[in-house]
Amino acid sequence: MKRQTETDDYELRDEYDFSKMTVLPKGRYAPERRLGKNVALLAPDISEAFPTDESVNEALRLVMKLSQVPRSSERDPVRP
Repeated sequence: MKRQTETDDYELRDEYDFSKMTVLPKGRYAPERRLGKNVALLAPDISEAFPTDESVNEALRLVMKLSQVPRSSERDPVRP
């Protein structure tokens, strides 16, 4: 393996024309990977409490159920 000693060795060749290239997002943020999926980035403290997808889903389902429970003030009107 040759060692590069001159800084000119790091320059790109003239035949590379990057002006015609399209920059595409890759990884988990790429639109085609997110299609039909809901991606949410969790804060570090939240991801420690809910380490798996299933634990997050279970907690959110519980929140949804709790939001549907009528409050005691709504169920029983205050009696004089």
